[in-house]
Amino acid sequence: MDQPARACGIDFGTSNSTVGWLRPGAPTLLALEDGKPTLPSAVFFNADEETTCFGRAALAEYLDGYEGRLMRALKSLLGSSLIDGQTEVHGRALGFRDLLASFIGELKTRAEAQAGRSFDRAVFGRPVRFVDDDEAADRKAQQTLAEIAAQVGFRDVSFQFEPIGAALHYELSLAREELVLIADIGGGTADFSLLRLSPERARRSDESHDRREDLLGNAGVHIGGTDFDRALSLECVMPLLGYRSRMKSGAELPSSIFFQLATWHTINFAYTRQAWADLQNIYRDASARTELDRLAKLISAREGHWLALQVEQAKIDLSAAPTAALNLDRLEAGLGHTITGAEFTAATETLVDRVAACVSGLLNDAGLRRDQVDTIYFTGGASAVPQLRARIAAELPAARSVEGDLYGSIGAGLAVEAARRYG
Repeated sequence: MDQPARACGIDFGTSNSTVGWLRPGAPTLLALEDGKPTLPSAVFFNADEETTCFGRAALAEYLDGYEGRLMRALKSLLGSSLIDGQTEVHGRALGFRDLLASFIGELKTRAEAQAGRSFDRAVFGRPVRFVDDDEAADRKAQQTLAEIAAQVGFRDVSFQFEPIGAALHYELSLAREELVLIADIGGGTADFSLLRLSPERARRSDESHDRREDLLGNAGVHIGGTDFDRALSLECVMPLLGYRSRMKSGAELPSSIFFQLATWHTINFAYTRQAWADLQNIYRDASARTELDRLAKLISAREGHWLALQVEQAKIDLSAAPTAALNLDRLEAGLGHTITGAEFTAATETLVDRVAACVSGLLNDAGLRRDQVDTIYFTGGASAVPQLRARIAAELPAARSVEGDLYGSIGAGLAVEAARRYG
């Protein structure tokens, strides 16, 4: 390109977000926080100072012990029944749509500050499925995101599937044609696209070729990194707090509070007066008093996000090492716990099976033999989970595996698409 693009590409992710903008002689991704291109999709409402912060700063203030509300996995609200609801922040009601608008507005402000110009046009990434098996809810989720983008000042917004965004970025590196399975597994969804990519096709794309004939199929399932966090938490950590223990009557403890604490966007529900009253009622007839004492301490200190961060880090550690050690001394002095890779694999087996079934179905629907696919291109942070990557690779034993920029490929590819669409 000999001049900057008129529009940007925005990857609003469940765990991290990026903004891409094509301009001559400069990196595609704009620095959004501390010189880094990623902005963690987190908001912290600091009650002590009545301030709001975003990204790494939000996580840092929360972990430093400030009173307030941490909100993470914001994208998970899209397509859920919660999106039209509200929560309480600083003693006032805050709609979840306004919560998303505050974060996306911050993305826009930071991108414009780095670019030295305003953006009123953008291509937003979207998962292949916001919602599984519900086309109306899926359309509503995209429409909601479009409305929020307009609310924060984007005049012209269009969408591209996130795995296709990643494909456009990968295509820039090719020297020959390839049939590629793009495996984009982020914080909230696992999305797959089969595309024919080549340098020649990329050049035709720059000439407004729409690439429809190059897309052989796509599919997605609403499973991502936060689901792996939840499964790992429930199987390996929540039993330390009483999950699956018994009442004196022999019945299993109600599980709702454990599911709330294991799921990023419902953690704050465990802090309500009703949840506390339910816990007190359970405690009277519980056998696992030591474990429930830890649970009570966690809830009274509002340490749910702290625990979720420990579990998330364990997941990341287990992607590179055979064990992960958790320091849980905030719950009980000297309490630690080690999780093995085998336990992680067992906890996530059902999730891996569902993702593999999605890939197999896509290949079958496309009418392709497994040996016709040249490359699997992995992107998205959760694609680093070893048992998941191995299972997808096993579906295509003849294909080579390539790892893209796990957090930046989509934003960079959406910038390519934004330049194609808007000039």
